[in-house]
Amino acid sequence: MLQAEIRNLDRKAALDKAHRLLAMVGLEKFANAYPHELSGGMRQRVSICRALLHDPSLLVMDEPFGALDALTRDQLQIDLLRLCANHQMTVLFITHSIVEAVFLSDRVVVMSPRPGKIETIVPINLPKPRRISVRESPEFLRDMRTVTSIFESLGVLHED
Repeated sequence: MLQAEIRNLDRKAALDKAHRLLAMVGLEKFANAYPHELSGGMRQRVSICRALLHDPSLLVMDEPFGALDALTRDQLQIDLLRLCANHQMTVLFITHSIVEAVFLSDRVVVMSPRPGKIETIVPINLPKPRRISVRESPEFLRDMRTVTSIFESLGVLHED
């Protein structure tokens, strides 16, 4: 509720929305839990809910799932896609994972190594709503290969 207090939002409306957001990410039973009582993935979902409480038009996420185990990371990606679909917002998602970038994005902006600059923008035209099974599709694999080949051409990935 810190987001609501800082922005002077109506407390009751913000509390109702906070409960809805927690339910959307499967944490309604943990509304009164303290941070130390939550797993890393649960804390990350709460952080996303906190950021969404004031209906931002832009959400910037810098490596938000980097420290999570693979299954929790996959679930949070699915949760994020669902939240974005329900809240009509732009998300700038920074990641070093090509799989994550292709799965979550409408466009992947590939940055060069130091000094970082935009190397290219790869459009992603996978069907929505996205399902985890899309990762097995020829289209997903093609987009993965496209992004991977860009990093290979930059010398970021190499098989020496």
